[in-house]
Amino acid sequence: MEARLVEFAEILRQNGLRVSTAEVVDASRATAEVGLADRALFKAALRSTLCKREQDVESFDQAFEAAFSGAAQTFEAIDRALLERIREAGLLEGDELAMVIATVNRLFNQLSPLSQATLAGDRARLAQIFRAASLQLDFTRLENAMQAGFFSRRLMAGAGSDKVRGDLDALSDELKARGLSAKGLELVSRHLGEALRSVEEAARREVDRQARARLRRASGALADRPFHTLTREEVEKTEAAVRKLAEKLKARLVKKARSRRRGALNVRRTLRKNLTWGGVPMVTAFRSRRPERPEVVVLCDVSDSVRNASRMMLLFTYTLQSLFVRVRSFVFVSDVGEVTKYFKDSSVEEAVDLATAGRAVSLHANSNYGRALSAFARDQLGSLSRRTTLMIIGDGRNNYNAANAWVLKDLRAKCRRLLWICPEDKRAWGFGDSEMPAYARHCHQVVTVQSLTDLTRVAEQLVPG
Repeated sequence: MEARLVEFAEILRQNGLRVSTAEVVDASRATAEVGLADRALFKAALRSTLCKREQDVESFDQAFEAAFSGAAQTFEAIDRALLERIREAGLLEGDELAMVIATVNRLFNQLSPLSQATLAGDRARLAQIFRAASLQLDFTRLENAMQAGFFSRRLMAGAGSDKVRGDLDALSDELKARGLSAKGLELVSRHLGEALRSVEEAARREVDRQARARLRRASGALADRPFHTLTREEVEKTEAAVRKLAEKLKARLVKKARSRRRGALNVRRTLRKNLTWGGVPMVTAFRSRRPERPEVVVLCDVSDSVRNASRMMLLFTYTLQSLFVRVRSFVFVSDVGEVTKYFKDSSVEEAVDLATAGRAVSLHANSNYGRALSAFARDQLGSLSRRTTLMIIGDGRNNYNAANAWVLKDLRAKCRRLLWICPEDKRAWGFGDSEMPAYARHCHQVVTVQSLTDLTRVAEQLVPG
């Protein structure tokens, strides 16, 4: 497995991802912990250790599908090595068989990699060759099964099929020149042709598998798609859905607030009002309830790795802002900046754009949660109160800096509620530079929100009917 991970890291580097040796070691440790039984968990472990930027996610996913797609299983139909099959057939014996074996062995190192793997029946080597070839194809253009033939031919060409036919012809010519009988030539040629057709059929199956996988992903409901995989058009559609969800919850909160305006029963006033009926409480009187004026403070990571999720959560939070007496918002990557003024002076959509555009903090730094949390506590701890709900939005990936989880303990002691919203799957927490297990211990509640469906589920929990 270590060799496969090294190979996978090199594929990622070739596709523009920055992967260090230390991160490959982390990936090896993570995959050793999670095992290979759960493919989604295995992928999450690799993504959390090897992929750091949101813009790299699509390249990572494509490379993962190519490298760990079960491509070796595609070549299970490839039979044994050519010489082994000829020997077992028993149609060549004695000098002819020895001559074929000697000729193949002598020319073997001069053949192309695909020819060698085909003649040897090396399924692992064939899978490796076709994984590399598939990375050169743009499978985003594969929209239906009718295109499988075209893409399988492209895949074969990328794997080196043009050299295979030349190698096989050269091998047949050499056997003929060395005096192999017509029957022997016919036998060898038939087996060579069958081997090549088996590889071509395997390439077709691999393209069919890619087509089915793309169709499954494309047909998935937008509400279930992770935020980090959305295109610009899909982000706009999701933002509209988030606004509708927020408006629905706002109406629910207003209704609940109106139904709870009355305070506790005022016994003295109730008895006085009902003296006419002999003290029977026909009319009740309640104490005036002091209106609760909660505050919300949002601290949101706006680094590349969580950019889409940050936009959705900021949009959702500030569509509800009219329900609170005060909403303050802060964004961070390594430093912390306040963006409250944007939401006061602009529309929510414009404010979200400004908050995530690098106006308040530098977006070019690496995420440093320990530094950001310490700076926030140093400057804002005194402004928190028992009416404050503090919401932290981020994946907790700290680039191996000091976690400073103790800061959350101080923040929790000052506020009414400390809620952490994480856009990363819980199964990936604790791997690589993730500090989420340490941070989660100091929060009142930690929820995972990766899609609109997750956000709806969490919102229903936070604002029950």
